[in-house]
Amino acid sequence: MRKIAITGASGQFGREATRLLIEGGVTPDRLILLTRSPDRLADRAAQGADVRKGDFDDADGLVEALAGAERMLMISGTRVGFREPQHRAAIEAAKRAGVRHIVYTSFIGAVESNPSLAVMDHVITERMLRGSGLAWTVLRDAQYGEAVVEAMAPLMVASGEMTSLAGDGRMAFVCRDDCVAAAVAVLQGDGHENQVYQLTGPELVSYREVAALVSELTATPVKFTPTDEAGLYAMFDALSIPRQPVDDLSVNNFPWNSDDMVSFEVAVRDGDFAVISDDFERLTGRRPKSLRALLEQHLETIRTAATRISLPPAADMKDVSDA
Repeated sequence: MRKIAITGASGQFGREATRLLIEGGVTPDRLILLTRSPDRLADRAAQGADVRKGDFDDADGLVEALAGAERMLMISGTRVGFREPQHRAAIEAAKRAGVRHIVYTSFIGAVESNPSLAVMDHVITERMLRGSGLAWTVLRDAQYGEAVVEAMAPLMVASGEMTSLAGDGRMAFVCRDDCVAAAVAVLQGDGHENQVYQLTGPELVSYREVAALVSELTATPVKFTPTDEAGLYAMFDALSIPRQPVDDLSVNNFPWNSDDMVSFEVAVRDGDFAVISDDFERLTGRRPKSLRALLEQHLETIRTAATRISLPPAADMKDVSDA
């Protein structure tokens, strides 16, 4: 019986992948669900899934946790800029445990020249996969549209402004659930060994256009304010966003760090994420959801999240805008 392991199975991506696999006919007893907190997957364990403690920071424990798996969905870690040792441990553990095929969630524009801190992790991980001796499939996901729903749009609505250094650089925002659907198609299918798939939304959009779209849909005036790297760091500092990643930290609904976001916007500005592809449609047989459709679906979520954002004094924000 061919078993599938999913790392980070209690997270959003992992939970949805598990649901789709079961709905697609994979019986729970074929699933090995790895999580740092097994109690969070008690419902899946009750269904018959094999829930195991698995932590990227525990290399030896990962070998035991992956025992019996033939395929592994390796969901990238959240420690942006510091993921190389975690991913190396996961790949080595997979080899030692007898895993034959790793499906990895990478990122669009994963090439050496990309200045994004997050992308550097993926470039290194892709290189490790190619040299692992295992079969691999790389899923280069574009920026999730949920990042706009969960963080960018609420801040725009709360402040009436979007401060960005991305200029008119563009990228094809994709919905997380679409990326999950593509990953599940690969896990359940054949012929995907040693392939790279670019998973993007249906259109390239600039941050300036994102601001205009949020303003239109929420009926809230949003001013787009260009800035530079120092100005963007100052804005995130004013919001108490950490510069480096801290596990399980969220400030004002931001689960990221400013080193990541500033370098990411530099890459947007320079065109490193201006990639659009039909790989999603070829894998799933349907068109990806647009950013507009996703925002329309979650307007109430955006408005509610905006009310929970604690902004610094207006004078401080003006200083940031002028930086």
